[in-house]
Amino acid sequence: MAERSADANRQWSEVQLRKYTFTTKDIPRMSHSDPRVEALIDNEEPVVLTDTNLVYPALKWDLEYLQENIGDGDFSVYVAKTHKFLYYDEKKMVNFKNFKPKSRREEMKFSEFVEKLRKIDQSDNRYYLQQTLNDTVGKKIVMDFLGFNWNWINKQQTKRNWGQLTSNLLLVGMEGNVTPAHYDEQQNFFAQIKGYKRCILFPPDQFDCLYPYPVHHPCDRQSQVDFENPDYERFPNFRNVVGYETVVGPGDVLYIPMYWWHHIESLLNGGITITVNFWYKGAPTPKRIEYPLKSHQKVAIMRNIEKMLGEALGEPQEVGPLLNMMIKGRYD
Repeated sequence: MAERSADANRQWSEVQLRKYTFTTKDIPRMSHSDPRVEALIDNEEPVVLTDTNLVYPALKWDLEYLQENIGDGDFSVYVAKTHKFLYYDEKKMVNFKNFKPKSRREEMKFSEFVEKLRKIDQSDNRYYLQQTLNDTVGKKIVMDFLGFNWNWINKQQTKRNWGQLTSNLLLVGMEGNVTPAHYDEQQNFFAQIKGYKRCILFPPDQFDCLYPYPVHHPCDRQSQVDFENPDYERFPNFRNVVGYETVVGPGDVLYIPMYWWHHIESLLNGGITITVNFWYKGAPTPKRIEYPLKSHQKVAIMRNIEKMLGEALGEPQEVGPLLNMMIKGRYD
């Protein structure tokens, strides 16, 4: 765990953080006007911005306000027996017939979700709402959304030649919920609205320490390692992993660069958490490739090789044996 300097204004304590075996360093926290911020984002390194006012109108959001104003659309709510919500791609479940997800997705109205949270003592389920904000939301939410600091975030996008904003994902979770380590193929500004979340990031060059599932597996881009009980026999390189961590609170915005692994947890006994993600497509591949390649470019190459082999072989299960046959005793 990172050594943290004492902060008199801090609204959380170390006992609310889960314990892990690996070491971490602090992700820098800065004002968005600090000149170092531009260099960090340009270099695709994480940083917490404390004063962007990106989601300022949403800082009043709580369950009551959302229930009144979010509209009558359906929301995707994941239900699990444990605190871990491992993402899985339902479309890829045909490739792995024996795969049994640890959570299930249910569609429900926001009011049903709130009711389930109120009755949590009578249930052994845990809930996590994850829904793209769309045109079914009510007028007040639309007004709040229009009041976000689009001026600042659009400048970030334009400056770096990122692609379009693909989605704004609303996340409403119970205290203690964990999204295990995974990476995304998009740039992300992670805006915290209510409660506190601990975010542990790992750079793309730690790919070999985190052992992602195969590309054709439903849990593609997720780490196979159980952080709370790592199996060092199966995953020996996990001993070498080093994280970068921070705790974000209301008004903080964490830049999560494309291909950076991130493990996110709502603090223990910290109440409900609300977050909105701003996901952007990355900049287009430059016409002239510069060498040596960066770590995230190598991850993209590995993904493409797995995909091409899956297509060429016509059977995803054959990709692993073929790769093993290709390298065993030849490249050691």
